[in-house]
Amino acid sequence: MAPVNRPKDKKHEKAHERQSEEAKSSGKRKLDYEGQQNVPLTKKLLLRKNKAQEKIGNVSSGIVSTLSSEIFRDPYKSYHSLLSFPFDRRVTCLEWHPTHPSTVAVGSKGGDIILWDYEVLTKTCFIKGKGPGDSLGGMKFSPYESAKLYVASGDGTLSLQDLEGKLVQVISRAPDCGHENHNVCCWYCSVDVSASCRAVVTGDNLGNVVLLSTSGEEIWKLKLHKKKVTHVEFNSRCEWLLATASVDQTVKIWDLRNIKNKANFLHVLPHDKPVNAAYFSPTDGAKLLSTDQRNEIRVYSCSDWTKPQHLIPHPHRHFQHLTPIKATWHPRYDLIVVGRYPDPNFPGYTAHELRTVDIFDGNTGEMVCQLYDSNASGIISLNKFNPMGDTLASGMGYNILIWSREEMVMKKQEHLLKAMTEQGIGSRSLSRRGRQRQANPGTSKLKAKLLFCEVEETGTKAKDSKSQGRK
Repeated sequence: MAPVNRPKDKKHEKAHERQSEEAKSSGKRKLDYEGQQNVPLTKKLLLRKNKAQEKIGNVSSGIVSTLSSEIFRDPYKSYHSLLSFPFDRRVTCLEWHPTHPSTVAVGSKGGDIILWDYEVLTKTCFIKGKGPGDSLGGMKFSPYESAKLYVASGDGTLSLQDLEGKLVQVISRAPDCGHENHNVCCWYCSVDVSASCRAVVTGDNLGNVVLLSTSGEEIWKLKLHKKKVTHVEFNSRCEWLLATASVDQTVKIWDLRNIKNKANFLHVLPHDKPVNAAYFSPTDGAKLLSTDQRNEIRVYSCSDWTKPQHLIPHPHRHFQHLTPIKATWHPRYDLIVVGRYPDPNFPGYTAHELRTVDIFDGNTGEMVCQLYDSNASGIISLNKFNPMGDTLASGMGYNILIWSREEMVMKKQEHLLKAMTEQGIGSRSLSRRGRQRQANPGTSKLKAKLLFCEVEETGTKAKDSKSQGRK
């Protein structure tokens, strides 16, 4: 490949790169900060749809994959996306409500939080942040009060945010640094909650991990990493097991019953690059999924933590003005979902490679399908399935995408357009006509994988019922 001519001025080159990446990842030109505040929330929460969907016909453009009847009651229906853009700064975290499968909470770099039920236009809760310096590093719903949210913020606080408009409860605050231009040199970057332990854990940008009770009483604060702690997580199947990830290029696994200092880890998992996240598998808690800041996804198994069970090459390099890309699990199957950031230096790169959402088999490491919408062609950093596993939420620049099956999307759009018309908001299409794409060959692999899981589960239940009948 012939070398590309680069600008001689390095400062100009960096500025040009930053501006172009921000523009691509957001996928649209944004209103300025002051202008956004004057726009009603209902107008901010606009939906993007394909021209084919506008005609309520068969949608064939946009997505290049399908999922099976085990996830979508009707067999082999395609994923299609709704899109909203309520923020003036990029999305930094998102979390599905644990008991309302159509409601998702999304946080931004400006500290804004939106609680959005994508099935109902008027059912939203928008909490304005403090702006610059208030970037949200993580959110978790309270396991005891469904209207409250634990929020780790760049302003140096870990707070319990009431979504019904009541006062915010600050449960931990980073020490004031006393500098003239700012008062926060330490801030929280991640958070998780354990209902069984009645505990909250958070990590900061200096390598400290703090364990607190759900009411805010500090149990301990220890420096467990050399640098920023990007992710903390309790194991849902083993209440005393904790995982932490850091930009010091390690993931560490801890026994909460025996943590005294940074040397008391059960296992340390060294990586070649800084690590963005480390998620335990929700199905059984026996696997750990890590994402580095370059081109590697790892799957570890509890049978042998010393080496990865699968090492998956994948382009998702880190960029300063891009929300770090994190691979996550499907809640019901060992499937991995992650956004792709095409890299010319990555083996197998092709010209005009699409910025897809990639889905891998966690048991084999093989890619089973890719999701793509021509109307949402930015870099998709965050992806999470809802607890039911039938809908995917994504963060792309300033935008929120909801991927769901075709007929659900059509029904929701009809309802939303009707509601907008009744409210006098009007409707406008923000989409460009995309070229029709054929289904990805990898779709059949995903169908086979999920059908196998369904048959296996059905067979197991049948055997159990027969054995019980004999007894």
